[in-house]
Amino acid sequence: MNDQRWWVDCGDPFGRDRSVTVLVEEDQVLVVAPPGGTAVLSAQQTHRLHRTLGTASDAAAETGDPRG
Repeated sequence: MNDQRWWVDCGDPFGRDRSVTVLVEEDQVLVVAPPGGTAVLSAQQTHRLHRTLGTASDAAAETGDPRG
């Protein structure tokens, strides 16, 4: 497993601080929602998630598909 991971701050529907985790595993990008499965993001947090997903996608593409 690749150690590339990022966190984007967000909230949950009850106003508690949470985060969305973005991981790169081989040639795949994994997005892990906070407990309860709902992330509430501000416009700024949405932009940060967008940038983070782009960075993770680039990292996954560099890895290539190890299965051929």
